[in-house]
Amino acid sequence: MPNLKDIKSRISSVQNTKKITKAMKMVAAAKVKKAETTVKATRPFSDELVLLFEKTLGRVNEYSTLGLKVEKGLDNYPALLTPREVKTEGLLVMTSNKGLAGAYNANIIKAALKRVNNNSQNGIKTVIYPVGQKAVSAFKNKSGNFELKKGYLAIANNPTATGASLIAEDIAEDFVSGEIDSIDIITTHFNNMMSYSVTSKEILPVKAKKADSKNIDPLMVFEPSAHAILQQIVPMYITNSIYQALLEANASELASRMTAMSAASNNAEEMITTLTIDYNKARQAAITQELVEIVSGAQGVS
Repeated sequence: MPNLKDIKSRISSVQNTKKITKAMKMVAAAKVKKAETTVKATRPFSDELVLLFEKTLGRVNEYSTLGLKVEKGLDNYPALLTPREVKTEGLLVMTSNKGLAGAYNANIIKAALKRVNNNSQNGIKTVIYPVGQKAVSAFKNKSGNFELKKGYLAIANNPTATGASLIAEDIAEDFVSGEIDSIDIITTHFNNMMSYSVTSKEILPVKAKKADSKNIDPLMVFEPSAHAILQQIVPMYITNSIYQALLEANASELASRMTAMSAASNNAEEMITTLTIDYNKARQAAITQELVEIVSGAQGVS
């Protein structure tokens, strides 16, 4: 017969767990709405930036930094636009700092590891730029043909344009110096409150089709020059791509956590119901046993 004290202790434990998961669900639900609004508000800007970038490229026949001030990798726009043979690929892997978000982090890390293995089979080295503690921890405990760079932890919880700019500067320096030959982002695309999809997007070298001349306003004038404009737009394009990916990842993580905590709360409720039934059955069995013993004792005396 189950121990009544043990069952009661388990019920109390599950009730406490339910309180925690329900609170986490409410926090995630409050945050994800704001994150969803931010993601949807920034998507039109990203689309317009791509169009402007393509129109500017359409007016430039040859890339050149002649007459431009180049102080860092992000300023060297011709190098950032020039593809080369890929011997080392960089992966900017975006995860969260905390767990309890269902399979969110596991799906991203799985996709990143798959890319690492594919690169290894093709003789390509991989450099991991982890965003979030989960990516750092996952790759620290793995071995393979990859190098783990410093992690970006704070920005995983609070995506900002400043944080995206810092990442853009780091990867641009490594690309221009030849440490990496290309870099992709492994992240998620926020679909809605109930779903997201793991995606991969190439960031460097910057690839964008030139706009057709018929789609370019003939009255468009670039001051001081199209090259100077490109030197500003290319870093903006790279930084915004990273920032948009961070926002998508943050919204996906919160939505996944909300769903996971909702499921955990429902499971806890079902477990409490089951344990309560078991407790009542055990208590009834104990009462029945006591009555049987009393009756048997009374019959023995008589």
